[in-house]
Amino acid sequence: MRTDWRSSATATLLMLSMLGASSSIGHAQSDTIVVSADGEAGTVTRLSDAVARVPRYGVVRVRAGIYREPTVIVRQPLTLVGDSGAVLDGEGQRELLVVGADSVTVRGLTFRNTGTSQATDRAALRFVEAAGCLVEYNRFENTLFGIYLQRASACLVRRNVLQGMAGSQTVTGNGLHSWSSRDVVFEDNVIDGHRDGIYFEFTVGGVARRNISRHSRRYGLHFMFSDSCRYENNTFLANESGVAVMYAKYVSMIGNRFERNRGSAAYGVLLKEISDSELRGNVFVENSIGLHLEGANRNRIADNDFVRNGWGVRIMADAQENVLRGNLFSGNVFDVGTNSRLNFSTFTGNWWDRYRGYDLDRDGRGDVAHRPVRLFALLVEQSPAALVLVRSLLVDVLDVAERVVPTLTPETLRDEAPLMRAPRTVR
Repeated sequence: MRTDWRSSATATLLMLSMLGASSSIGHAQSDTIVVSADGEAGTVTRLSDAVARVPRYGVVRVRAGIYREPTVIVRQPLTLVGDSGAVLDGEGQRELLVVGADSVTVRGLTFRNTGTSQATDRAALRFVEAAGCLVEYNRFENTLFGIYLQRASACLVRRNVLQGMAGSQTVTGNGLHSWSSRDVVFEDNVIDGHRDGIYFEFTVGGVARRNISRHSRRYGLHFMFSDSCRYENNTFLANESGVAVMYAKYVSMIGNRFERNRGSAAYGVLLKEISDSELRGNVFVENSIGLHLEGANRNRIADNDFVRNGWGVRIMADAQENVLRGNLFSGNVFDVGTNSRLNFSTFTGNWWDRYRGYDLDRDGRGDVAHRPVRLFALLVEQSPAALVLVRSLLVDVLDVAERVVPTLTPETLRDEAPLMRAPRTVR
């Protein structure tokens, strides 16, 4: 049954607002334990001692300093707050903080140096079967996995900065990772240099908004087997392979920017085996491939901008019943690519900078159809090495010939009502 992401997200934020109120007011002095690496009077020196002693729903305040101790385990509701300069350092050997309780807030700490591991998904901060968590204003430096939600629910992760480890994707982990969780919200985070910036797997009702995910070794966003999720107003910049959304349904991707995701297999967005979803109001700029559809069915792709990409859209023959409407195509090497002369999706009412038709009845739509697949694009599909000729006179001649006597480009892949004017300024 389809989950309504709006009600889920509203419930999440309501719960967390109540949690924030309870964790910030109403604490007697005895409900607060202060941790100080310098051992000042009235404090404890170890974070693990503080979280073991603090009353339920109490506060642990961590003074500035570097704390090196075995992995800290939280087993009850509490608020953990770091002063500026409070650093948990794993010395390259361990996870730093594992939370196994509901209603836990982690705020204002720096997590550093988990080290790498080929055997486990070692995380700086892990939540296990926890509900109602709030993670905000933290920094993560040189960590394998940053924040890991494992069978968590109704958690809000916001305004954190995460910097991954140096190295290839085989020795790095993910920034924000949600596994087998539901109704989690990632917002206003900056994730840099991880394997995947954001990873949703077996997650229902997840929301990611206003995040910046850049320089990922693999995907800015990696998304598998997660239904009824929503991604809005995020920026995915200069990632190795862009964004992959796979094996899901009822997904909304609205108002995102996909920019300079380049490489031999780089996409702004890859949609694979995804159905009944929506991409609206996104901007695809200077990607190797803006949007790639493979086994993607019954999706609505509307009001997006495809600007200066290698391919604006690549749509495979097994992608069916998708509707592309109101999109803008400008300055792409190839506006549309495909691997077949057959097409089972619909292009209508898009704007193409290569359209050379006319509008005698002045209704704003061309009177003749536009065929967006260039003959040379089909040749490149069969022989990728031919791409080196893309700026040659021969290619221009092929384009003119195919426009005058269309014989090889897909008869079924055309826009029957192309727009005569761009529907908006290029974003």
